[in-house]
Formats: sequence, structure tokens, C-alpha cells
Amino acid sequence: MKEVTGAANAAAVTAKNKLASQFFKKGILIALFSGLMYGFYSAFLTLGMSKGVWADWYGANTAALSAFVITYLLGALGSAVNDTCSAGWALLNIGIKSKMRDFFRTLNTKPGRVMILAALVGGPISSTAYVVGLQMAGSIVIPITALCPAIGAILGRILFKQQLTKRMMLGIAICVTASFMIGSTSISGDAPEGMFLGICIAFIAALGWGFEGCVAGYGTSMIDYEIGITIRQSISGLSNLIILLPIFGMLSGDVSISTDLAIQAFTSGPAMIWIAIAGFCAFISYMSWYRGNSMCGAALGMACNGTYSFWGPFCCWIVLGVFAGMKGWALPPIVWIAAVLMVFGILVIAMNPLDLFRKKGNQEPMDQKKVG
Repeated sequence: MKEVTGAANAAAVTAKNKLASQFFKKGILIALFSGLMYGFYSAFLTLGMSKGVWADWYGANTAALSAFVITYLLGALGSAVNDTCSAGWALLNIGIKSKMRDFFRTLNTKPGRVMILAALVGGPISSTAYVVGLQMAGSIVIPITALCPAIGAILGRILFKQQLTKRMMLGIAICVTASFMIGSTSISGDAPEGMFLGICIAFIAALGWGFEGCVAGYGTSMIDYEIGITIRQSISGLSNLIILLPIFGMLSGDVSISTDLAIQAFTSGPAMIWIAIAGFCAFISYMSWYRGNSMCGAALGMACNGTYSFWGPFCCWIVLGVFAGMKGWALPPIVWIAAVLMVFGILVIAMNPLDLFRKKGNQEPMDQKKVG
């Protein structure tokens, strides 16, 4: 009888471990998919910001706008339009699934307020810095912003006293080395004007997203990931439109210019087609990231999402270089090598790479510790 009971228990444990392993692996695939979709978001947003009224703003009619407006206000506007479109897709999603009441109820909870804080940092600050850097330096900034998991590990140590092991510090060092390899291309003789500043601004995006990863890790562990991404994108889009844009308008000397440019941007059909697609890709990317984090842990989820350091330049090359026929999107070999190196560094931060080659029975429990 005991033998039968023992065999049944062993079979139950085996089945449970198999389900846990499948759940974990599915989480990794979803998080990897988020990196791919982030690459397409970057490509389609850049394409949209080259069409319609954006082509006039960045093209022959730039004399009508100041350098400050072109560099910063338009970057913030692009982020605002994209995040607003993304919020629209997210709201449509929860509306179809009858989760709208849960969305409003969650806003007034502690996890909901945590997500609002994450959105304010990851939206107006990081997303705008990302778009500005992308416009100034091109897709070369994408691997730079992929430093956010490394920054998240450091901030997790500072803010939440989380463990920062020698392995994680090694991964951070690998990421920093890769970023210097990428940055070295901006000081070559034929580097376009403003590339170095664009790369510096991209570091601001990495810092903000690292902080968002820390803070949002708490919120997403307690609420539905679809509700979480809706809060994130809605707050990000609104704060960009009603806070950041007017601030940039005042700094440019004319607060009304932000409203005028926003109206023109939202009514520019040729551009909005592509920006709406970019917003959809951003919605899927963030939702997959949040979901992947909940399934395989935020540390590994951020690492898998960080593969956009490769997918970003690749998708920009496919969409902008091949599909749209725009020149200048091919990247030198050192950037591709550095992007792959950075992905490896991110993996080292999240887990011991040797665990991937060990037998299942000898593996330690899956790392569920959150970077944030």
C-alpha cells in the first residue's frame, strides 16, 4: 500500500514539475516575443514620424520651428501620440473582455498607485528620451536603452536592498562594455551630427525603465497584467499630453504651440496609420513583458525583453531600410556584435547561464526574484 502511495506521490510531483517547467518556458517565450514587438514598435513609430505633417516638421519647413521644438517637443509629441494610441488598444482589449470595472477599481488600490508611479517614470521621462534619442541618433540608441535590466539590478540593490551578486555585477560589466562598443561608432568621422547627444539621452531612457522595472515588479505581482498595462499606457499617454507637452511649450517660449502641434499630429492621416500600428506593437510588447514577468520572474523577464537590443536595429533595417527604402539604417558589424554581447550580459544578470545546460534534476528552483 505504501509503495502504491509513494508511486502516486512521485507521479504527482513529476506532473507538477512538468507543468511548472512548461509554464516557465512559456513565460520565457512570451517575454522574448515582447522584445520582438518592441523592435517593430520602434520601427513603425520612426516610419510614422517621417510621414505627413512630420515630414514637413523635420524636412524642408524646419525653418518655421525652433531647434528646441524640433529636437525635444516633437520627440515628446511622438511619444505622446504613440502612448495614446497604445492606451486606446489596451482599453479596447479590456473593454472586449469586460474588465473595465476592474480597471477603474484597481486605480485606487496600492498596486494601482504603484503602477501609476511606474507609468509616470517610464512614460513622460523614458519614452520621450527614447523617441528623442531615436530621432537624433537612429536605431543605434536601442541597444543603449537595453541597459535597463542592468540599471534595474543596481536600483533594486539601492532601493529595495535586493541581492547584487558577483554574477550580476559581471553581467552589468558586460552590458556597459557593449554599450561603449556601440557608442564608439558615434565618434567616427562620418557620424551624423547630434548622434553622441542622442546616445546620452538614450541613457536617460534606460535609467527610467530600470526604475520602472523595479517599481512595476511589485504592482504586477498583485494585479492582472492586462489591467497593469492599461494603467501604464493610459497614464503615460495622458501625462505626456497634459503635463510634458505644455512644459516643453513653455520652455520654447510659446505654450500654445504644443496644443497646435498635437492637433496637427493627431489629424495627419499618412502618419497616424503607422503610429497606430506602432501603438499596437507597443501595447502587445508591454503586455507580453508584464505577462512574461509574472510567469518566469521579473529578472529573467527583463532579460528576455532586453533582446530588443537586437530586434530593434533588425526591425528598423527591415521596415525602414528594406520596406520603406530609407537610407542610413544599415548598422556597422560592431553594433550587431555589441548587441549580442549585451543580450548575453543581460542573461548573466538574470540567471546563471550554466543552468541552461544542466540536467533538470540538478537545477535549482527557477529564479523568481525580481529585479524590481
